[in-house]
Amino acid sequence: MNQTDVIIIGAGAAGLMCAIEAGKRGRRVVVLEHNSSVGEKIRISGGGRCNFTNINANPARYISQNPHFSKSALARYTQTNFISLVQKYNIPYQERKLGQLFCDASAEQLIRMLLEECRKVNVEIRTDCHVKSIHRLDNFHIVTDNSLLKTLSLVIATGGLSIPKLGATPFGFKIAEEFGINSIPLKPGLVPLKFSSKHFEAFKDLSGVSIEAEAACNGISFRENILLTHRGLSGPAILQISSYWNEGDSISVNLLPGIDVLNVLTKSHQSKRQIATLLEQFLPSRFIRAWLEQHGGSKPMNRFSLSNLRTITEALTSWQLAPTGTEGYEKAEVTVGGIDTLELSSKTMEAKKVPGLYFIGEVVDVTGWLGGYNFQWAWSSGWAAGQAV
Repeated sequence: MNQTDVIIIGAGAAGLMCAIEAGKRGRRVVVLEHNSSVGEKIRISGGGRCNFTNINANPARYISQNPHFSKSALARYTQTNFISLVQKYNIPYQERKLGQLFCDASAEQLIRMLLEECRKVNVEIRTDCHVKSIHRLDNFHIVTDNSLLKTLSLVIATGGLSIPKLGATPFGFKIAEEFGINSIPLKPGLVPLKFSSKHFEAFKDLSGVSIEAEAACNGISFRENILLTHRGLSGPAILQISSYWNEGDSISVNLLPGIDVLNVLTKSHQSKRQIATLLEQFLPSRFIRAWLEQHGGSKPMNRFSLSNLRTITEALTSWQLAPTGTEGYEKAEVTVGGIDTLELSSKTMEAKKVPGLYFIGEVVDVTGWLGGYNFQWAWSSGWAAGQAV
């Protein structure tokens, strides 16, 4: 039986960061990864350029049953800390909208950086390694498909259920259950929303049309683009609001945020100009004509009463939509829910009931907004556990 100080299951962002930090402390670390390569989500993120953090990362940008839980890790290992590591390796990056930071060239540079940091502190990484079972006797005993390992500290960094084609599994949640640790119910997050074909019939041929809008649900709103798809709506504003949407909820979409719509309409109240023509200066022509078909069609402005214009204004600024569901984990960027943070130490990520057992990254009930926030949680929670294992 191979004895080591720390075993980390999962060689993604959180697992590798934890391994690096534990290795710096002189701990003997073994990382087990069931894929044939490490950092698959890093590799595909941001179209292959990895949105690796956000300069605006703070606890208010995260969803959790316990909104205070993320404060400790995020404060002790910040976006500035990770940016400094990237700069140390001379990896060129750029800031895009809303504080998002991307590699200029390739996410592979970040993976090589993390692997080099692991090499420097003698971290052992085993890929194509499948964990069969975990038992706790005096220490943790981990049975893989080709070895039996023993460790004092076991870190679960296996991620959530999103993007199963990259190897996502419920492994981490099953381990928590085996050890009597509670999990918050899971759902896809940062995911496109679907609508009934009847509800969206008028828009079925508009796939690819993008509109700057504000989407709102359950007291939260996001102003970015929405994108019409064959099944419903996507785009940044919709992905963001999807993490707050629950089955049965409606969402409200303001198609003309920042515009005094009633004033625009009433100024042309006596005109013979078609309302579609008037609105086309603000919205794509194909979309507004399809939208108007759902709201009485286009007519000359002078055929609308002031009451009609108020009704149209309300519909444009608070378009009520009832999703039938999401496109599921296959299209979701993250998993909302996970290991109940009440079960963990916010300082070390250690399970309160099971000394020596840690959970980090996406497997925990901390979910960031779109735009690099989830990677920052991975770096921060991995760092925090790495100081303690």
